[in-house]
Amino acid sequence: MTESETELMLKGYGLTTAEFLYHMPDYRNVLNTFVWQDYDLAPDHPRLFRFIEFWQEEIEGPLHSVRFTHRKMISPGEWRSVVGEFRLH
Repeated sequence: MTESETELMLKGYGLTTAEFLYHMPDYRNVLNTFVWQDYDLAPDHPRLFRFIEFWQEEIEGPLHSVRFTHRKMISPGEWRSVVGEFRLH
């Protein structure tokens, strides 16, 4: 069973966005882009590096460069479970 985005964020995951520049297989002088997003753990980024390894093994277009950014949306200290509410008037 996969975890929800909220569960991942509570475990310390953040949204990682990567832009891949790669050479077209038939036209080596032409660069193309591919954008990838997933929830990942900084600073090691295991999912990003697993995807880069997959690309190098399975995709014909050789990588030119990879740029990425990581944004932690929430942390465990920022999350509160509300059990009830009080109404005045």
